[in-house]
Amino acid sequence: MLGIKNDKEEKQMKSEERQEQMFSSWLAGQGIEFASPEAEKSYKERVMRLKDAIQLRKVPDRVPVCPITGLFPVYYSGITVQDAMYDYDKAAVAWKKYVLDFEPDAYLGTAFVPPGRFFEILDYKLYRWPGHGVPPDISYQCLEAEYMKADEYDALIHDPSDFWVRLYFPRIFGALKPFEKLAPLTDVLEIVMTCGSFIPFGFPEVQAAFKAVFEAGDEVLRWASMVRAVDQALQGQGFPAFFGGVGKAPFDIIGDTLRGTHGIIIDMYRQPEKLLEALEAVAPLAIRMGVSSAKAAGHPLVFMPLHKGADGFLSGKQFKTFYWPTLRKVIIGLIEEGLVPFLFAEGGYNSRLEVIRDLPRGTTVWLFDQTDMAKAKEILGDIACIAGNVPITLLTFGTPEEIKDYCKQLIKTAGKDGGFILSSGAVIDDIKPENMRALIESAKEFGTYY
Repeated sequence: MLGIKNDKEEKQMKSEERQEQMFSSWLAGQGIEFASPEAEKSYKERVMRLKDAIQLRKVPDRVPVCPITGLFPVYYSGITVQDAMYDYDKAAVAWKKYVLDFEPDAYLGTAFVPPGRFFEILDYKLYRWPGHGVPPDISYQCLEAEYMKADEYDALIHDPSDFWVRLYFPRIFGALKPFEKLAPLTDVLEIVMTCGSFIPFGFPEVQAAFKAVFEAGDEVLRWASMVRAVDQALQGQGFPAFFGGVGKAPFDIIGDTLRGTHGIIIDMYRQPEKLLEALEAVAPLAIRMGVSSAKAAGHPLVFMPLHKGADGFLSGKQFKTFYWPTLRKVIIGLIEEGLVPFLFAEGGYNSRLEVIRDLPRGTTVWLFDQTDMAKAKEILGDIACIAGNVPITLLTFGTPEEIKDYCKQLIKTAGKDGGFILSSGAVIDDIKPENMRALIESAKEFGTYY
């Protein structure tokens, strides 16, 4: 038992050291050309404000405020969603205008306006977007379906990459339907077991599909250049990006865009063991996604939207059986790499609080939407930083005075003794600018630690 305990302590020590290294990387702002010494000072103050909140420290400063903005910069700047998805210069102007006008402690970048032309080239089936199924000024919309069939779990479990390329891609990208004709690349072994696998690459339709891939790659590089330029400009002005990486819960990976909600709910009853096996299979993929994206950015926070774990969606038993075990495995995998999972608990998590408490101290952020924040502070306050939960209804329909009153009470309840980030409970799209200003000003007016 002593040896096990020492191994556990050593692993925790290593993860703490790695977390400090990741925070140091984020704080250093390596590669950022600051506009002035004042901008560099502001950048480091904002990063430290978040670091202290995440690590549950109470310091002589204030509660950080980081709204979860989706398309708000688009509406605020007076352009359409379609403009932002197709005119990268307009998207860049919109994001800079939002951050410089409102001065949040950290910003969400332009990933919320992905490149429309990229999806056109690949004939994307999984979503509708402006000009392709929805009006110019409306957000993109997911089209749920069973893009993975009920009898395809073994294909996913045994070779996930092959499943994605030869089964999933042809169903969600019309231009890549010819990938169905590809042979498994794992058949390429010896000299007499090679040529046959390459025959499909000679088919004209397969070559046309690869041509679409190359064209899409060129387009996304153009878009990525804009994303980098916006980040460099805003960080140079003293505003850190809120997130470095992205990840998902294994249950959501399968339930959102593979089996769909209907499919995965049926699978919990008809083939639970196969579903559990698949969840275990995709967990390492989720860890890899979060680690690679965060470390490439030199930024420890990994954003993880939790879509299907809320109260009322799964029973307590289902949550503990199907959702939490592999989500926890992903969380721990990220923590061991020195990263900080930022878990966006959409809906209510009141019945989940005791369960999700089972994590190392000061290593996660939980942003709550419709969860009782007093209860969340009581149960999680000594374990995790909590964030949220200014209601999107209040931000949309309330007055600035009502928003400030709510935030003042929320800070008093959830911000006591640190470990709290003021934010919206849901993604902000089209709200009145004065309401956004009220949210951000509330932290600066009422969020001082005493």
